[in-house]
Amino acid sequence: MGEVKGFMKFDRKDFKKQPVVERIKHWKEFTLEMPEEELRAQGARCMDCGVPFCQSGCPIGNIIPDWNDLVYRNEWREAVERLHKTNNFPEFTGRVCPAPCENSCVLAINQPAVTIKNIEVSIIEKAYREGFVKAHPPKHRTGKKVAVVGSGPSGLSCADQLNKAGHSVTVFEKNEVIGGLLALGIPDFKLEKWVIERRLERMREEGVKFKTKTNIGVDMPAKELVEKFDAVVLCGGAEWPRDIPIPGRELKGVHFAMEFLTQQNRATNGHPIPEEHRISAEGKHVVVLGGGDTGSDCIGTANRQGALSVTNFELLPKPPKERSKDNPWPQWAFVERTSTSHEEGVKRDYSIMTKSFSGENGVLKKLHGVRLEFGPKDPATGRSAMKEVPGSEFVINADLVLLALGFLGPVKTGMLAELGVELDERGNVKTDKNRMTSVPKVFAAGDMRRGQSLVVWAINEGRAAAECVNSYFSVPA
Repeated sequence: MGEVKGFMKFDRKDFKKQPVVERIKHWKEFTLEMPEEELRAQGARCMDCGVPFCQSGCPIGNIIPDWNDLVYRNEWREAVERLHKTNNFPEFTGRVCPAPCENSCVLAINQPAVTIKNIEVSIIEKAYREGFVKAHPPKHRTGKKVAVVGSGPSGLSCADQLNKAGHSVTVFEKNEVIGGLLALGIPDFKLEKWVIERRLERMREEGVKFKTKTNIGVDMPAKELVEKFDAVVLCGGAEWPRDIPIPGRELKGVHFAMEFLTQQNRATNGHPIPEEHRISAEGKHVVVLGGGDTGSDCIGTANRQGALSVTNFELLPKPPKERSKDNPWPQWAFVERTSTSHEEGVKRDYSIMTKSFSGENGVLKKLHGVRLEFGPKDPATGRSAMKEVPGSEFVINADLVLLALGFLGPVKTGMLAELGVELDERGNVKTDKNRMTSVPKVFAAGDMRRGQSLVVWAINEGRAAAECVNSYFSVPA
């Protein structure tokens, strides 16, 4: 390490952000670039750890200490080369990853962690500006054809790796744009869509083919892919949302979070939305149910649309400010987190169960809830029994309720039903140790295989599936 005592010399500095009053007026990213000299000092905070736990905390095993040190040394070309060895899309993870690596940083035992995520995105953005990121088509083609179904991060990373290996890859996407939830689920204020298109252009130059508006199992028989291609990789994601079957669910004004987010993403990027189908928070009392990233994205979107008020209810208790004793480093820290969307205006409340919705003339007007209390954790399951607090019932105004309650796995109708792939006990696509499904030469990766997860886990999944397809091709028939 170039600055052995850098972690003692320099304090952690995060990216600065546009003030809330400015950034809620637009849909663009709002973090401000850090001066290079300051960024290099942040790289110097990376310690010469005997065991770099940040790498094990990262699902794709990024070689983090190396590129931190290279940034400190001003060796940017080498830094991006090291970054690309493990991560196909650092411009995505550097923007939207919750950075489990920083939770595992050795420095984080008793000091603020190294700003790994900020350094990552700075490396790739400088690499693009300096022309370090170029198309490198494979020199030889194997003659094998692979179909990848789904263009989210798992599908894209799988396609990228397979193409680099010399196979001819076609990615099929049911929507009108490539990128899956990167393009349609994540708001532009976290990930502008030109960032995705910039990477896609490199992939096209390298030979990957993309087909949009092609819903396999609907527009094209799934079995046709199996017949025409030497291997098929299912990367369709976990799009079956968890519902809340309570009285009033049918009222106009109660929507799944992804209905709301995908519509706004389309509108932001120039796709007209018919007024009769528009879901708008403007001038409304908005309630977001669910305290995860999707719920946070709904909060930021609602505020930009001009919500009158935004309330966020979470079923579970409020997390502690600091790690509890049963949640030690280097585990993921289960602590209270405040996202940039939370900073923009929201009332957050915990241990809340929604009991029903009520309205007038079929239109939502009220949310009826109750407070919960939780007992001690069951050692066998790790879960706590919950019960309603007597007399804690309440009613609040709600013109728009957004359900950000997670997902129950992939959609079973269409492609999966036609192929007849076996499912696991959680309803995800079941695979063997080689990522192959119960249908010969059909593989699966990403949320469709492991359930709803992070972008960085999806990239890991896609890379692993590509490796398995390569091995499959190398075994004599």
